[in-house]
Amino acid sequence: MKKMKFTAAAMAAALSLSMLSACGGDGGESTTAATAETTAPTQEITAVETEFTLPTYPEPTEAVDLSKGVTDAMMERAVMNEGNLVRLANAMKKAESGEKLTVGFIGGSITQGSSSTGSQKCYAYKTYQWWAEKFPNTEVEYVNAGIGATDSYLGVHRVEKNLLSKNPDVVIVEFSVNDFNAMINPESYEGLVRKILGWETNPAVVLLCTTMEDGTSFQEKHAEVGFHYDLPIISYHDVIYPEVKAGTLNWKDISPDNIHPNDIGHDMIGQMMGNYFDSVYGKLSEISGEYDPMSIEPLTKNRYENANIYDNTNLTPALIGNYTEGTSFDRYRNGWKTEDGAENLVFEVEARNIGLIFYRTTDGRLGQYDVFVDGEKRATLDGDFTGGWGNYSETKEVFRATDGKTETHRVQIVPAEGSEGGCEILGVLLS
Repeated sequence: MKKMKFTAAAMAAALSLSMLSACGGDGGESTTAATAETTAPTQEITAVETEFTLPTYPEPTEAVDLSKGVTDAMMERAVMNEGNLVRLANAMKKAESGEKLTVGFIGGSITQGSSSTGSQKCYAYKTYQWWAEKFPNTEVEYVNAGIGATDSYLGVHRVEKNLLSKNPDVVIVEFSVNDFNAMINPESYEGLVRKILGWETNPAVVLLCTTMEDGTSFQEKHAEVGFHYDLPIISYHDVIYPEVKAGTLNWKDISPDNIHPNDIGHDMIGQMMGNYFDSVYGKLSEISGEYDPMSIEPLTKNRYENANIYDNTNLTPALIGNYTEGTSFDRYRNGWKTEDGAENLVFEVEARNIGLIFYRTTDGRLGQYDVFVDGEKRATLDGDFTGGWGNYSETKEVFRATDGKTETHRVQIVPAEGSEGGCEILGVLLS
């Protein structure tokens, strides 16, 4: 067993910028996706130290026969942390009694199902099937809130609208190949986990850690949060990457690119999740007690636990100019757009932290727009993605209060000097 000791500041130095390429479009549904990025002033996150033990395993030596499914040795590596089982057991007992159960998923394009051949071939649906088949006399609702190329920064802002509003009993969280920003994602991920754990239905939370072909993953930082709250952690990274590194498994057999599982890869994750749930179900009568995760002190400054997304349904601009309501992005239609360089769009908002979601397209019709907060330029939104892999939404944090105070701020969006083209603001992120 390997003892790992991390600080938030040290993790920032350790992470690879190769994560910038994670979970982009693949020509399918995920081409209308989002990658989180920030140009807000750099500020050090809280350097909180935590210690936990990561399991170690012998290096694989036998070639993997994918036709036989996930091996016992791989299954053993899959469970990084069994976690506190009280909430998961409560969900299973609820299902056994015949009460309706809701199983939800939030993550990036892997959760959305990119590179699977159909909506029922993705790991999320296969995981849902375990619940539906285990409890055939119970109505089990399936909620997939995966959106390609989005990270936990957008996730913490959208989770209430996209997932928690469905009152889930079980939630699987997957962002390990999408999170890469060491200044934001440790806090946004913890805020997302705490927001789910604190929801009124007391959902069980299971963390799923995925990987890129070269082993790049935010897994260790996510594991820090998982161990801190004693949550179940299932690691596709630890199942797959040791085999690929040892040459006992060809990555191309489980993925068509460097990130997304194909049907075989998705099925392997489904087997891992089902095997874990079977192990919990097998000792259901032994599990009892209380679990109060919200009494646990956060690891970080936890700026995002109260985050939400705002659009034209719940936020009125102070000045709209020649912007009109609505956007051309199907995921977020209730924003604001202009086609010909509107003078400005102004919001007056009360918040500690402010972000924006904007649209980027390959057709050259969108331009560059500067963002000012309280009169100070904070970022430039570049909507021109000509020559890129597809249209998608991007998020930028444009303001973070250094003193942590919630105050009223004026956010102004104006065309950048020399820029031509329109602008589509998909939403405003406030916490």
